[in-house]
Amino acid sequence: MQTRPLKPTDAVLPPATIGILGGGQLGRMMALAGRHMGYRFRVLDPTPDAPAAQVADGQVVAAYDDVDAARRLASQCDLVTYEFENVSAAVADALAETCDVPQGSELLAICQHRVREKSTLAQHGLPVTPFAPISSMGDLDEALERFGERMVVKTCRGGYDGKGQWMVRSREDVEKHAQDWARAMDHHRAAGFDDQPLIAEAYVPFEGELSVIVARNRRGEVRAFPPAENIHKRHILHMSIVPARYPEDVIARAEDIARRVAEALGVIGLIAVEMFVTQGGELLINELAPRPHNSGHYTLDACATSQFEQHVRAICNLPLGDVTLYSPVVMVNVLGQHVKPLLARMSGLPSCVKVHLYGKAEAKRDRKMGHVNIVVDEVARALQWIEASGVWADV
Repeated sequence: MQTRPLKPTDAVLPPATIGILGGGQLGRMMALAGRHMGYRFRVLDPTPDAPAAQVADGQVVAAYDDVDAARRLASQCDLVTYEFENVSAAVADALAETCDVPQGSELLAICQHRVREKSTLAQHGLPVTPFAPISSMGDLDEALERFGERMVVKTCRGGYDGKGQWMVRSREDVEKHAQDWARAMDHHRAAGFDDQPLIAEAYVPFEGELSVIVARNRRGEVRAFPPAENIHKRHILHMSIVPARYPEDVIARAEDIARRVAEALGVIGLIAVEMFVTQGGELLINELAPRPHNSGHYTLDACATSQFEQHVRAICNLPLGDVTLYSPVVMVNVLGQHVKPLLARMSGLPSCVKVHLYGKAEAKRDRKMGHVNIVVDEVARALQWIEASGVWADV
């Protein structure tokens, strides 16, 4: 197995084995893409028969912070990647001592903590929302004064799909959420973290959201996929629309910002850069994800190269694939409550509707179970079909 550090010109070629920390749907689609290229895969995940394990060559069933288990995985692999950023940075760091971990642990550590992420971006001159680190209730009072009684408070670690976020619209909301924040601070410290438990961000009225997924390999080659216009419902991504319905200059600036992020942070692999579009057309980075991303699922059916193949290419230091968009497309998430109505319509779906289900054992409400790509000549037609299908009536 690969143990020596790779040179910038080296490539990891098939039939090499790639280890994935995390066994969810992103790992599943990564393995499916890599198998077409001739690679083999092994997965570490605490859930037996995890979605990625169903299409891999083996699974180590263990917690994400189990260093010994991760080393067992690495001993069977030529390189190791991760499919979501809440795996332990300490595990990635330990693996790098004996195994090739192209993404490293530094970027993982940055993206796991919102203050660190925002601070790093700001240091590189990249546009972020105004923010304040929060270590105490007193810090919250100061942030409220600074941001004019309208702000968003978030946990610095572990939040997703709106979890661990509080909107503050007045001073009364500070008292309303005080106990929640105190519990979040206590939980953070009980977990052994000594950094800031919360972050406050200025409330910025925005017109919409864009995300750009960009790839970079060890050769320094960088390619950005076309920006996706993202629409969220109940803090969960509902759909991604490509081409995004924004002026060309906004699209161009979004791609430029994403490339600058990849180069400034020395990304190897993929990074998703999520941005707010303000009412004046300004772009502000909301957050990063150093991996394939939900908003990039459209690439599976509408681009010359999917985001998952691109990630494999990047971490293996192959030339990056063509990111040409072949057709307009709308990606819509299939949550637990959408599975039955979708399956009931499967036999009558039009040919432009591409269904991707993740193999999860239980369809829980608001749990991501799959997605659908509607590949059409006009975005409006896809939006009309989504509405008419009735599958997403709850949205």
